[in-house]
Amino acid sequence: MVTANAQEVVTDTVKNVVENDSIVFNMQMEEIVISNLKDTISKAERKRLYILRRRVLKVYPYAKIAAERLTRLNATMAKLKTKREKKKYSKIVEKYLEDEFEAQLKKLSRKDGQILVKLIHRQTGETTFDLIKEYKSGWKAFWSSRIAKMFDINLKTEYSPATVPEDYLIEGFLLKAFREHRLPAQDPAFPIDYPAITAQWREKE
Repeated sequence: MVTANAQEVVTDTVKNVVENDSIVFNMQMEEIVISNLKDTISKAERKRLYILRRRVLKVYPYAKIAAERLTRLNATMAKLKTKREKKKYSKIVEKYLEDEFEAQLKKLSRKDGQILVKLIHRQTGETTFDLIKEYKSGWKAFWSSRIAKMFDINLKTEYSPATVPEDYLIEGFLLKAFREHRLPAQDPAFPIDYPAITAQWREKE
């Protein structure tokens, strides 16, 4: 049975999470300069890269907080002893995620959503599909299956800068944004040796 004190502790934990989180939903996008590109690159390609980088800056904060949520969720679940306590905490998380994020996620385009799926894998080490499967209620709220189906987004997509050209570009955009303090840095859940990957791509070219 969940005691009154236990319920208060769980609720306060979630409240503190809410108070300490900060995501800028209306980001002011300043002019982006694509560097390290050949002079012969076409205008259309420059536009494509500009749009990709803009999307990365837009959705990364969601992926970052997803990783933070997973860490806190696991830590709190480990402290709870009964299924009833865990179920109650899961409901609290679900309600918060619905109120805080679902409306914002619905505003994302299909391409925004697919990049978000990749970045969630980068930050958590798990695909969005696996997260929903493992944490049914809370993660279903964070990434509604209705939204994914609406935009035909593959929730099983992984992030692989070493093998996927777009992912390599995304990683470069992220690292540059971290250096320039445009985005708050957060290490990936798995090792990404960007210099080594860059050397591999150059060899392929």
